Amino acid sequence: VQLVESGGGLVQAGASLRLSCTVSGRTLGLFATGWFRQAPGKEREWVASISWTGIVSTADSLKGRCTISRDTDKNTVYLQMNSLKPEDTADYYCAIHSRRFSSGSDRADDHDNWGQGTRVTVSS
Repeated sequence: VQLVESGGGLVQAGASLRLSCTVSGRTLGLFATGWFRQAPGKEREWVASISWTGIVSTADSLKGRCTISRDTDKNTVYLQMNSLKPEDTADYYCAIHSRRFSSGSDRADDHDNWGQGTRVTVSS
């Protein structure tokens, strides 16, 4: 199983970014996937997830600014982030759940395969 993220970069506050995560070796239509992030000097935190049926969940602090979605034909999951703030600066990781037919989860331990991360830097 391989997950490859892309789409990160350096942007100014208020900008938008769309992160992508292309999965190989496991079908998104059968597994939940999630986005997590880790800011410098901070613990990893859950951002959003999408279940095997397409039901989405988003961290309360990011609702209204972050949207997770997927394209099962491309086996790719996306994270659309709007109105970016300097505190959104972090490495963003996508991860896939270890079990088929899984609901989305905010627990990192439920995910057994992770991407390498893509860095998002938001300047003020």
